[in-house]
Amino acid sequence: MANIILSAFADEYADSFEEQLLGLCKLGISHIEIRHVNKKNISVLTKAEVLEAKELLDKYGIKVSAIGSPLGKIKLDGDIDGHIETAKKVFEYANILGAKFIRVFSFYAPAGKNIIDMKDEVFSALGRLLEVAKEYSVVLCHENEAMIYGDIPARCRELLDAFPDLACVYDMGNFVLEGVDPYPEAYRLLKDRIAYFHIKDALSAGAIVPPGCGEAKIAEILAEHKKDADCDFFVSLEPHLELFSGLNALVGRSFENPYKYPDAKTAFADAAEKLKKLI
Repeated sequence: MANIILSAFADEYADSFEEQLLGLCKLGISHIEIRHVNKKNISVLTKAEVLEAKELLDKYGIKVSAIGSPLGKIKLDGDIDGHIETAKKVFEYANILGAKFIRVFSFYAPAGKNIIDMKDEVFSALGRLLEVAKEYSVVLCHENEAMIYGDIPARCRELLDAFPDLACVYDMGNFVLEGVDPYPEAYRLLKDRIAYFHIKDALSAGAIVPPGCGEAKIAEILAEHKKDADCDFFVSLEPHLELFSGLNALVGRSFENPYKYPDAKTAFADAAEKLKKLI
């Protein structure tokens, strides 16, 4: 039976990278999925800043499970050539930080177009990213998300079948927000290519809630994957919980969230504890 290894998007705990690492240590989480370091996205850091981050990681004994990159999260009429250059930098940073996995997306449609009608363009751009990834020996892991090509299980599977080197980041909460039941059919359609999981929970009415409090069926999915996986795997906490200060910008709906917190650290800590109980 495979073991679950805890990781997290610690930029949801604090802006300061050192505070992020202190928080992970406090909560007993051994890995981080790096996205923002001192309020700067990993894709815009300098090499010197990445080396400084590596020193702090080593100091606190935290390892990097993946790079939470923004790659593939641009419109297809954007600067794809420039995006490829950004990818090279992100992949270099992954090598420095000892990260094998890179989270990616499958692009947005230009204004007035439907991403579903742009399969050829999506496959071309994603293929270019995958070719560059080979040069750095990293694995691109596609995350299902709203409005990109791979927003529902069938199109995620289509991408995986087209690109043998592409892996899957399974975000069960995102599927709930798309009106998709994440288990069992969706999970089993993709399970053979899942590299790791993003953990957020949600209600189909429109709220992101703590792990185990929504419709994402996190416990059932992880139990089955733990039984069937060939090797240990990461679950990366990405709680996206709402604070008292305002509505959740990610969801952008008027549904009143029953779970709100006074500050980010309290929200993150509650999500971490609830995830541990589920596991």
